[in-house]
Amino acid sequence: MPPPPPFTVEQWMDKYETTAKYNIAETCCASISIDELASLCENKQTKASDIIDLSAIQHYGDIRGSTALRSNLSRLYSTKVGTPLAEDNILIQPGAIASNFVVFYALLKPGDHVVCHYPTYQQLYSVPASLGAEVDLWRSKPENAWLPDFEELKALVRDNTKLIVLNNPQNPTGQILPKALLHKIIDFAESKDIIVMSDEVYRPLFHGITPMNKDFPPSILSLGYKNTIATGSMSKAYSLAGIRVGWLASRNKDLVEKCASARDYTTISVSQLDQQIAAFALSPDTLHGLLGRNIQLAKTNLELLERFVIKHDEYCSWTKPVAGTTAFIKFERDGKPIDAKAFCEALQEKTGVMVLPGDYGFGEEWKGYVRVGFVNRTEIVKEGLEEVRKFMRKEYDDLPLAE
Repeated sequence: MPPPPPFTVEQWMDKYETTAKYNIAETCCASISIDELASLCENKQTKASDIIDLSAIQHYGDIRGSTALRSNLSRLYSTKVGTPLAEDNILIQPGAIASNFVVFYALLKPGDHVVCHYPTYQQLYSVPASLGAEVDLWRSKPENAWLPDFEELKALVRDNTKLIVLNNPQNPTGQILPKALLHKIIDFAESKDIIVMSDEVYRPLFHGITPMNKDFPPSILSLGYKNTIATGSMSKAYSLAGIRVGWLASRNKDLVEKCASARDYTTISVSQLDQQIAAFALSPDTLHGLLGRNIQLAKTNLELLERFVIKHDEYCSWTKPVAGTTAFIKFERDGKPIDAKAFCEALQEKTGVMVLPGDYGFGEEWKGYVRVGFVNRTEIVKEGLEEVRKFMRKEYDDLPLAE
């Protein structure tokens, strides 16, 4: 297996995030300490020292994941569905990135065909290609609020299509695949016996749509088709990237077992201490406080970003995000896209503000686009956008246009 091509998003983040003064490229909800996590628990007597069992022996623990953590995840995936998801149908992993990888590693072989929702996190199409699969991109359409065309998906599928890969909510656009479209995808995939994997790492951070809305997207595991796989993590919606806990889940136990067998070559187990923190965060006493904090943070900061876009609408255009932590904004001058990489480099050099160029991180067709992560701490977003505003006034006209 040859290595995949350079992972440009991660290389950009690695290069710039430690030196940024205002990181508004961050894709996690503002990270919290264990003390802060304890304060979000409904039991106000809880202290950080109560979260971790310091007397526990630090052996490998439960290889597939702790009972407490998988029980809490099972409860979340079983809400409002007729058939609960068994704990044994969940594998704990060191992050969603490891979960995605093991799904591809376990299920794909050279000559298989994959269709991937796009634009999206590069791993979701580069890793399948590196394993010898042929990959077609199912493109979201910016002119249609980033909705992809279902008929185009049907046209992309072949006799050897093994996997359809979704990202819902979508990175980098902050948009969703609505419920009706998900049902169409599932019905079509089931008719062809195609596995559907959905990277749901930004779920359940919905700030512009509620469960009462007919378009509100359920988890892929809630749609009645057993050959579905969901991946997620504690990093994005749950503010705990540093504990490196993620998971994969499926209603098809055979798929779980295939992933578990492949996982033996990549992961023995995940830290017991990290899983204790994750289990506490997802417990009924803590989950609502944590998610409530993050959804309110997203709403507050998105208002700031929307004001910026409106103020600069001569240069900026977007579809306002409804979920997740990222927005994909197109910057133009005289009707032509700017050189986004030059823009982002100059912005960080002159102001300390970090954002990410869309064509560099997500594909050359996204010239002029910049991904902004707007759910960092409000003061960082507010001060960062003020620095971008001053940059726009003084420096923007001198930036090169995209070639």
